[in-house]
Amino acid sequence: MLVVALTGGIATGKSVAAELFRDFGCYVQHADKIAHRLMEPGRPAWEKIVDHFGTSILNKDRTINRSSLGALIFADEKERHFLNALLHPLVMEKKKELICRLRKEGQYRIFVSEAALTLEAGFASFYDKIVVVHCPPEVQIKRLMERDSISRQQAQKKIWAQMAPEEKIKQADYLIDSSGSLAHTVEQTERVFRNLMLDYELKYGKKKQ
Repeated sequence: MLVVALTGGIATGKSVAAELFRDFGCYVQHADKIAHRLMEPGRPAWEKIVDHFGTSILNKDRTINRSSLGALIFADEKERHFLNALLHPLVMEKKKELICRLRKEGQYRIFVSEAALTLEAGFASFYDKIVVVHCPPEVQIKRLMERDSISRQQAQKKIWAQMAPEEKIKQADYLIDSSGSLAHTVEQTERVFRNLMLDYELKYGKKKQ
């Protein structure tokens, strides 16, 4: 099974590409969903986060208010590093467990991990191929403002907290430019999928997944 990272900046269109890869028959895993489960009340990550940030970030049902936590980490680089250092290894552990199980089951040729911070976390070498979704900064800012109902300044702060797009692009095996129409994004994603299938054949040939 070919293990692929699907990454890119916030609001660049990773989710659209991820759903397309799912439609093409890939197994798609969303890293943020794993992180959310790890942050549920009573889980080890939950306890460490609450110990560090305090109970003010909790909802009435004891779940973590992600908006409150997000405001803290995007305002302070040290706090962001704390959270990432806590969650990234735990998410990777769950990812490895899933990949191991899927390889034994042998149902999929391509595993796609959709995660915004794959490269920032230093996990690039774990993957067979890196796919980066990108768009011009102005498009990214506009999308983020509309999606999260935030100001331009808030959107820029979130974007600047991540690796610069040009640095992500340098590390990519394949690129998907999401700045155009949906049809154009679909066309590019399908092209990348065909290339990944070729990569799979080159690596595994007729061997079992």
